[in-house]
Amino acid sequence: MSDKDGLRTYRGKRRFDRTSEPSGERPVPDEAGSAGDDEPTFVVQIHDASTMHFDFRLEVDGVLKSWSVPKGPSTDPHDKRLALPTEDHPLEYRDFEGVIPQGEYGGGTVIVWDRGTYRPTSHDKRNRPVPFGQALENGHATFVLRGEKLRGQYALTRFHGREEKSGGSAGKPTWLLVRTGHGSAGGGTPDPRRARSARSGRTLRQVAQAPDAPVWEPDDGERR
Repeated sequence: MSDKDGLRTYRGKRRFDRTSEPSGERPVPDEAGSAGDDEPTFVVQIHDASTMHFDFRLEVDGVLKSWSVPKGPSTDPHDKRLALPTEDHPLEYRDFEGVIPQGEYGGGTVIVWDRGTYRPTSHDKRNRPVPFGQALENGHATFVLRGEKLRGQYALTRFHGREEKSGGSAGKPTWLLVRTGHGSAGGGTPDPRRARSARSGRTLRQVAQAPDAPVWEPDDGERR
């Protein structure tokens, strides 16, 4: 599947004449979002939309594979965090921070809570490396995060809810995001309303109130 096809759902949900989110049409510079090496990137964004949540995104095959994590990633290995898959996002989205207008898909404020690179560590039963995209297809992927706040071994594991097992139309694959190996017991996740951006150092409120916050403003004749 091409990058363009992979972003069809993402683009179909948004009106780019009304939101400052990237469309994914422009080439991404090699250095964008990198940490000076060839490892793929990740980003964790806090999204104050209809419900507050964290968005966990991993660079895979030219797009950001994305999950909504209601309680956010944890540094405590005892925490099993629900992760709900969402549409692929363009690589440019790893730098997006600003305000999505109310009334648009995902309306609310977004900050970049953490960012960095990751190293895939998935292996098969013979201890042979498994391509990360294939590991996700198989339903279990392990990786080492090298972020500004999250560091260490994590795993994403897919499981099936009752509705999906019974063939219900509402049933969707669900994942768990877990810190594996040694972690910070009791570390948990910070209060999202007090958390500060790894990109700007601002809180959600400060980004929402900032005069330079990217936000679409309609012409006078279009105001609702």
